[in-house]
Amino acid sequence: MNDVIFETVITTVSVQGDPHVAPMGVRYAGQQVVLMPFRPSVTLDNILATRHAVLNVVTDTRVFAGCVTGRKTWPCVPAATPHGVRLASALSHLVLRLAHEAEDGPRTVLHMDRIDEAVHAPFIGMNRAQAAVVEGAVLVSRLHMLDAAKVDSEMAYLQIAIDKTAGPAEREAWVWLQEAIHTHRQATSVGANA
Repeated sequence: MNDVIFETVITTVSVQGDPHVAPMGVRYAGQQVVLMPFRPSVTLDNILATRHAVLNVVTDTRVFAGCVTGRKTWPCVPAATPHGVRLASALSHLVLRLAHEAEDGPRTVLHMDRIDEAVHAPFIGMNRAQAAVVEGAVLVSRLHMLDAAKVDSEMAYLQIAIDKTAGPAEREAWVWLQEAIHTHRQATSVGANA
């Protein structure tokens, strides 16, 4: 299996048809896509229940930042499966079907077969601010595990790319991430003083 991780957005639906959007790093293994969601996870529950997911390639990094800061509702449209939706903003998508699963510590390893794919818009590349937002979203998703000094150092470095290359969407996403860090620290401080 390729050890390179690609940052994507996975959309799933519950058995009731409720969509769920979650950023997730994936690996490509030949014609399969390997997902490794942590347990517990809505994404994992939905895939195990429906055996389907949709991998979305997006450059609107507000989706990444939004999902890790509580903004999980994004416009979706039907995908080519009764158990799937894709992001309306996706440049491309892959419809995936669960081939097999295995346990690996706190994660479940899901090997997914590609059953359909489509390109909706050209990928013209990412600017440095978009990459910074994705990396910032990863940091925010791990605030409970990381030392505050490390987060501050990484965010300060990423701020350089935001300052130099961000457009309005990336600036909005960056503010969401900064607010999430501030809120997390306030809650942690209150908990420590209680």
